[in-house]
Amino acid sequence: MFVPIERKKVSSQVLDQLKKMIKEKTFPPESRLPSEHELSKMFGVSRAPIREALSVLSASGLIESRQGGGSYVKRVNLVGMLDPMTFEMVEADQVLELIEMRIIIESQAASLAALRRTDEELIEIKESLEAFKKTVHNSEEIGHEADYRFHHDIVKAAHNSFLLHAVEDLGHLYRKALAYSLNKSQKENRKQTDADHERIFEAIKNGEPEEAAEAVRDHLEHVRQKVMVSQ
Repeated sequence: MFVPIERKKVSSQVLDQLKKMIKEKTFPPESRLPSEHELSKMFGVSRAPIREALSVLSASGLIESRQGGGSYVKRVNLVGMLDPMTFEMVEADQVLELIEMRIIIESQAASLAALRRTDEELIEIKESLEAFKKTVHNSEEIGHEADYRFHHDIVKAAHNSFLLHAVEDLGHLYRKALAYSLNKSQKENRKQTDADHERIFEAIKNGEPEEAAEAVRDHLEHVRQKVMVSQ
């Protein structure tokens, strides 16, 4: 269970092993971590690198100190995902549930947008499409903001205030779920997302409601498959 720690980059090795153990549920959510002294003995290192690794985990929101002493593993969920380190700790099932909801809302929204969009709204959707394209080959960007704008602009073009409010009220979750799925994506998967977006845009531009809805469903099915593979 515990791998002996080498002297090189000791605190980083401790951090990596603790993260792995939290992810694999060796230390499940709400469980108390061993004390610094106990961890020091387990890993065969001094308490200084243990303390440093615990500080990083705490700052990233993966553990917390509680009254009475001790560090406890926090339950990481999509709503509370703030730090990049927590991407790998989020339960994929939460993202999959949100994708199910998106299929219901966004396929219908795309169908309506194909019938109701204005020329100005089509330009907005196109601009969001192009903004995402720029992130496909840029390893420095996740692309979730441009991705969100693309889908938001489509819902806006559906001219249904309830659909739009539903998406905007959950905007922070949308962005985090998109960041999660795109962060897990390889370059080829991002190209697939770009191609999916193109198909959706063309259907809306050409006034094809059934094709627009099907294109969204296919796109989100691709997203679902990416998330499942990353589990």
